[in-house]
Amino acid sequence: MANDWEPPLPAGYNDNHRAFLQAFMARGTLTFREGRKLLASIGAASAARGHDTPVDPESVTMADFENFIATAREAVGPLDFDIRNTRDQITGERIWAFINAYSDPVTQLGTTRTPDEVAYIKRLLDAMFDQHNTPRMEVMAVDEGQALRAARPSGRPSQHNGDAEGEEGTQSQAANRPLKHSEVLSLLSSLVAEGWLHKSRDGFYSLTTRALMELWSWLMETYNDPDSDGDWQRIKFCEACKEIVTYGQRCNEPDCTIRLHDICEEGFWRTRGSRTCPKCSTPWEGNHFVGERAVTTRAGFQRGRGRRRQTEAAEEDEGADD
Repeated sequence: MANDWEPPLPAGYNDNHRAFLQAFMARGTLTFREGRKLLASIGAASAARGHDTPVDPESVTMADFENFIATAREAVGPLDFDIRNTRDQITGERIWAFINAYSDPVTQLGTTRTPDEVAYIKRLLDAMFDQHNTPRMEVMAVDEGQALRAARPSGRPSQHNGDAEGEEGTQSQAANRPLKHSEVLSLLSSLVAEGWLHKSRDGFYSLTTRALMELWSWLMETYNDPDSDGDWQRIKFCEACKEIVTYGQRCNEPDCTIRLHDICEEGFWRTRGSRTCPKCSTPWEGNHFVGERAVTTRAGFQRGRGRRRQTEAAEEDEGADD
């Protein structure tokens, strides 16, 4: 017997809400700026059919946008999807993301990726949040060379994959074929295009805002110790906004666990009497970083970047002479 069940739709749900939700799902993320343009386009299409009047994007208010978000969220809730929002760690712009609320990343990625690619992505996350994320240097990003080295299984089980044992673990190992460099580069480009990874100007790959929202629970369960109260953890949170920090600042005291987003810093210090760490009272200098700047601000990296620029300039000059 066919299953004719359909999730109940919110009151007032119409073709405009349906078009908004479909466009949101296709994009994965929306900012208010993008949402205004989208709603204006939907309004224009509706007006062309004689149902509504055209809408100027500037006339779309935050309340209008949030009403569409709330209706879309209510519509997808029974299907285990959700719409959440947070601020981008670098730009500060608020981002709404259409996410899978319950399944883990392996389940999600397994619908579009081969088992070998899924195994590689798990190794890539281990590289970001384990190997290149230590009390001394909290990078939580990898450059291209480090991403390529993750192509080959290490031959040892990850300390964070304790559940992947028995038959499931055996099957995972059997599918754990080393990816070719060309396959890794193609996969990385695809993950960037799909909004899972961000590639910086310095060539570092890190999780996007959308990916952090989607993987929040999995990252916590995989990399943090729930029994470690007050100690250093691999997944850190901003003292001001309480969201995950993979790009920001850290206390100058190496053993202190206080972290801040750059975008939260000004408002945070404005509410305090002095610019000292709220936990250990160490003066906050603002030059100790979380994220790729833990690497890129070091003298060795700066010297290497200067040499690369000189080489590139020389090659450009040679090309002009030719």
